[in-house]
Amino acid sequence: MFRNVIPEFAEANRISTGRRILHLLHLDFTLLISLLLLAAIGLSVLYSASDQSMDMIIKQALRLLLGFVVMFLIAQLTPDTIKYWSPWLFVLGFIMLVAVLFVGDIGKGAQRWLNLGIFSFQPSELMKLALPMLIAWYFADTLLPPSFLRVVGAALLFLVPTYLVALQPDLGTAMVLTASGFFVLFLAGLRWRTIIIGVLLLIPTIWVMWHYGMHDYQRKRVITFLNPETDPLGAGYHIIQSTIAIGSGGAYGKGWLEGTQSHLDFLPERRTDFIFAVFSEEFGFLGTMLLLILYAVIIGRGIMIATQAQSTFTRLLAGSLILTFFIYVFINIGMVSGLLPVVGIPLPLISFGGTSLVTIMAGFGILMSISTHRKLVST
Repeated sequence: MFRNVIPEFAEANRISTGRRILHLLHLDFTLLISLLLLAAIGLSVLYSASDQSMDMIIKQALRLLLGFVVMFLIAQLTPDTIKYWSPWLFVLGFIMLVAVLFVGDIGKGAQRWLNLGIFSFQPSELMKLALPMLIAWYFADTLLPPSFLRVVGAALLFLVPTYLVALQPDLGTAMVLTASGFFVLFLAGLRWRTIIIGVLLLIPTIWVMWHYGMHDYQRKRVITFLNPETDPLGAGYHIIQSTIAIGSGGAYGKGWLEGTQSHLDFLPERRTDFIFAVFSEEFGFLGTMLLLILYAVIIGRGIMIATQAQSTFTRLLAGSLILTFFIYVFINIGMVSGLLPVVGIPLPLISFGGTSLVTIMAGFGILMSISTHRKLVST
């Protein structure tokens, strides 16, 4: 009897020791394991989507390594340090967004990048972190739920940089910024009366944006979303081919490296925005459900960290960061599945990319800092 108990106790003790070591390193066990699994899945799918290009895999692996290093370094910062630097980070990001309008590099019809000599940088990615940090800082020392005037002030803080990003134009990032700012407001206790007033004000705003704020190709994306068959070889091609790829995967998929839509070049942007279609075709419904479960574990753990946070600033910031991560997943899968209009939002840790990946991992570094830097509270 004791022969069976002792090994089990030793194994449990080893697991407990491992968790303690991770905690001392300010790394959350559940988040770290889930993110590593997601990164491994992303590399395997990218290997197939890139026609087994080792050069692309090495580039993505190096970006993932950079992302995890950034996550680790930020996790070492205390929440008080993050709070202190929040307004300064926002000011830096805002100045860079303004600079993009005047001296930004133009590529593919958009002006989104700043050339810093050694490398190019996309300031809107920095704003994805700086914006929720600033709004959380703005509400940190105030009585909640906030007054109407404070809500208006917070709305201006995130609508102005969102407008600057929309001018680049970058509708996908503008949507993410709007969501991240709104989530902080909502978690701060935004009253339903205020939400209803905001929705009513949004209706004429949408009309103005449609006629005067959106480019022709953006309006075409919305029309195509409503009926892709109106332009099957043009604007509707992406959605049609993507839904074909997802549906052809069936229950169990065609197998790794065996997808036909991607390998025969029917599926556009298969390494970036539409990589979920490659995954679904090769791993089917079962693989897709397992991937969604993994995302759900990450989001669930993030929500738990937010609910257990010890200050208003950390609760609002953690909640906004993990809900913004959910928006990434929801919008990307929705657009690839034909449920949402096509916007340039990658699938986190799966799509090929650099700046967005590092930004997402930096957000998880903040979550881990909030999770592991807990103060003892006397009773």
